[in-house]
Amino acid sequence: MDPSFHIPTTIPSPSIPGGAPWMDCRIWSRLPHRLIDRVVASLPPPAFFRARSVCKRWYGLIFSTAFIELYLHLSPSRHWFIFFKHTRLKNCIAAGGGEAFLFDPENLKWYRLGIPQIPAGVSAVSASGGLVCFVSEEAGSKSVLLFNPVMGTLIQLPSTLRPRLCPSIGLTITDSSIDLIFAGDDLISPYAVKNLTSESFHIDGGGFYSIWGTTAALPRLCSLESGRMVHVKGRFYCMNYSPFSVLAYDVAANNWSKIQAPMRRFLRSPSLVESRGRAVLVAAVEKRKLNVPRSLRLWALQECGAAWAEIERMPQQLYGEFAEAEWGRGFDAVAHGDYVVILIKGSERAVMFDFGGKRWSWICPCPCGGRDGMRGFAYEPRLAVPITALLEQLTLPFNSFAA
Repeated sequence: MDPSFHIPTTIPSPSIPGGAPWMDCRIWSRLPHRLIDRVVASLPPPAFFRARSVCKRWYGLIFSTAFIELYLHLSPSRHWFIFFKHTRLKNCIAAGGGEAFLFDPENLKWYRLGIPQIPAGVSAVSASGGLVCFVSEEAGSKSVLLFNPVMGTLIQLPSTLRPRLCPSIGLTITDSSIDLIFAGDDLISPYAVKNLTSESFHIDGGGFYSIWGTTAALPRLCSLESGRMVHVKGRFYCMNYSPFSVLAYDVAANNWSKIQAPMRRFLRSPSLVESRGRAVLVAAVEKRKLNVPRSLRLWALQECGAAWAEIERMPQQLYGEFAEAEWGRGFDAVAHGDYVVILIKGSERAVMFDFGGKRWSWICPCPCGGRDGMRGFAYEPRLAVPITALLEQLTLPFNSFAA
C-alpha cells in the first residue's frame, strides 16, 4: 500500500442506536486505482456490468488490456449454468434475437441475457471455458459458432468437412487449447444416415492445430441419440443406446472404446455429466420384476476407466415427488463443480444435488421459464477468454463479430 495513503477509521454514529459503526464516504475517492481495479475484477459479471455505470473510468475498464490481464489473474471460477428455451430460442433467433438464462447455484439466482447476435438456423450444443458452441441445424457440413454470452462476441470456425445430420458434439476449452469433436449421423446419401466416423478440431498454444483433419472410426453398431458429450481428463464420453453403454474417445490416441453401463437393462433417461473431475452417469432405475424400489442414482466412473461405483441416490420421498412431476416424460442432467441439476423434460421444474453439502432440493424455476422446458449447459461466465485470440491468429479466415 502507498505509505502516503490514509484510511479513516470508523467511528460510532451518534444517530444510530447502540453506536453502530459507519464508514466515511470520502474513503472511496482516496483509494488508489490499482486497489479499486482488483476489487472490480473480482465481481461476478452482473455486478461488474452494474458497476460500469458509476463513472467513465469504470465503464472503460473492459477495453483496458491491463485490466483484462488482471481480471484473468484474479477472477474466481464460477460454477454456473446457462439455459436456453427449447422452442422459443429458435423462434426468437429467427425473428432477429434470442435470450439465455444464467443460473447461480450457490446463491440460487437467475439472470437473463439477450442474444441478438446469433443468426437464424443454429442451435446451442455445448459450452466450455466461457464460450457456448452453436451449430447449424441443416443437414450437411456443419457451420460452427463460438459465442461469449456475457460479452456478446462471436467467432466463426471453419465448417466441418463431412456432411452430417444431427451429430453428437463435444467441446473443451482451456486458456491455451480447444478441442471440438463431431461424431456420428454421417450422411452417406440424401436418404441414409449411419454412425460411422468422428472428426475433430484442435488448436493449442504450442502451435499444433488440426482443422477437422483428424478422423476416427466409431465402434460397430453404435447408436448416438443424446447429441451430448462430456470431457474428462483427456477423454470425451457420450451415451450409446440399444442397449445402454458409454462410448469413450481418447483424444491423444484418436480411438474409440465402449464401456458397459451399470444396471443397463433397468436404466431410464440416462445422462452423462462431468463433476469434480469425474464422469458421472445420472439415471432412473426401474426394476419392475424385482423387489427393488424405483430410484434416481448417480454413478462415477472409476480410475480404471471400465467400472462404475454408485455415489449418490435421491431420497425416496423426494423421488416420489420427482416421479409424480416427471410423469414418465424423461429428464436431462447437467453438472458443474459440486452441483448437478436434473431438469424434467417439457417442464420448468428441476432438482439440484450439491456434492459439497450432500443436499437434494427443488430449485426455484426460472422467472421467464415456459412449459416447453429448457436445455442447459455447464457455464463459467467470463469477460475474456484467452483462446479467442489464438483462434483469430491461427485459423484465418475466421469471421469475428462484436456486439
